[in-house]
Amino acid sequence: MGCLLRWGLGALLNPIFPTLPLGTVAVNLIGGMLIGLASAFFSHSASVPPEVRLLIITGFLGGLTTFSTFSLEVVTLLAQRQYGWGLGAAGLHLVGSLLMTALGMLIVNALFARA
Repeated sequence: MGCLLRWGLGALLNPIFPTLPLGTVAVNLIGGMLIGLASAFFSHSASVPPEVRLLIITGFLGGLTTFSTFSLEVVTLLAQRQYGWGLGAAGLHLVGSLLMTALGMLIVNALFARA
């Protein structure tokens, strides 16, 4: 299911701004947020079986996010001598995904702290 959502967002968003494929950026940022939310939730919910955690994090979110497509897009930009776009895209994916993951974890931890 994650890979179908990734494909759909790519088909919808990538044509908008071909120099920086927005579909790939979107799935990696959304995936970062969702994995942060899920991992923090699971750390507070011992009753969720390991198989379900694996299904959600590795299965769905692993299918949603894409390191290989991101890598190809960045290398293609660099090969086209679009160094600014290539490095900017790499930074956006890396820093953006890390920040979204941390934000997801902060949100869930704050919600559990209030409960």
